[in-house]
Order: sequence, then structure tokens, then C-alpha cells
Amino acid sequence: MRMRRALVGILFAGSAAVAGAQAPTTTSTQVTTMRAAPAGFRADFIVEVDDVGKKLIDLAQAMPAEKYAWRPAPGVRSVGEVYVHVVQGNSMLPSLLGAARMDGVSRDSEKTVTDKATIVELLKKSVENAKAAGNRVSDVDLEKKVSFFGSEISQRRLLMRILHHMHEHLGQSIAYARVNGVTPPWSTSP
Repeated sequence: MRMRRALVGILFAGSAAVAGAQAPTTTSTQVTTMRAAPAGFRADFIVEVDDVGKKLIDLAQAMPAEKYAWRPAPGVRSVGEVYVHVVQGNSMLPSLLGAARMDGVSRDSEKTVTDKATIVELLKKSVENAKAAGNRVSDVDLEKKVSFFGSEISQRRLLMRILHHMHEHLGQSIAYARVNGVTPPWSTSP
């Protein structure tokens, strides 16, 4: 009986040691660099960017590549140009909060980036960049002013502009898709 208890004790100690060795640890450096999860307005902003971003990406993926050059009239942005325009906004607007602009995105991108796969990848990265803007601003800084095309606006309002811009062009993209016979993926019945 004693031998059995001793073996159980050894097995228990061994499994506890293995479990302890596999448990994730947090170093003191990680603790000091971790930031509290966004709450309030910033948390709502991130949820909304996720929602509109997913719809933009899903619609961009649903549009056939041959339709990316389609435009409703001369001088109006094409399907692909609209998506790249959203990417440009999601790169430029967060830069007003001190973020670096996205690599591979410039003023000329609307005219030079035409490949569907590249546009979809940039769109995905731009949604993450827009969400990062919500993480970058602290609750205290939401009321601080930034320069926005000759005006001074709060950082909160700039975040709202990011959302407004994404929603505006989601609506445009839905119209483009419907005219081209593409139903937005989230509006189909299972």
C-alpha cells in the first residue's frame, strides 16, 4: 500500500511538473508593455471597423476579377479603384494620429494597383490598420485635436471619419455589385 501511494505521489508530481512547464508565462517586460483592452468608444469603434471591414472584404472577394475595371460612367471610380480608395483612407487617416502609412500604398495606388488578389490583401491589411488606430488612441486623448484638411478636429471625430469613409464606400460597392449581378454575400439566405 505504501509503495502504491509513493508511486501515485511520484506520478502526480511528475504530471504537475509537466503541466507547469507547458503553462504560458508572462515576463515582467510583457506586463509593463501590455495595454488595457479598449473599452467604451474605442471598443465600439473596433467592433464597427470589424463589421464594415468584413463586408468590404467579402464583397471584394465576391466580385469577379473581370469586373474590377467596371465603372458606372467615365471619370467615376471603377470597382477596384473604390476598394483601393478605402485602403488609401485606412492608411492616411490613421497617420494623422501618428501611425506610419501602410507600405505599398500611395496617392497613385488607385491607378496603379489593379490586380484583384493584391487589392483584397491590401484591403484586409487596411482594415487591421484602421482597427489599430482605435487601439493607438487612449481614452484621455480622444478629445485632443489633430489637423484635418485645414480644420482642427478631435481624435474621436477622426476615428468616426474612418468609419464614415468605410461605410460610404461599402454602400457604393454594394450598388456596383448589384448592377453587375453580384449579391452581397451576407444578404443571401442560408
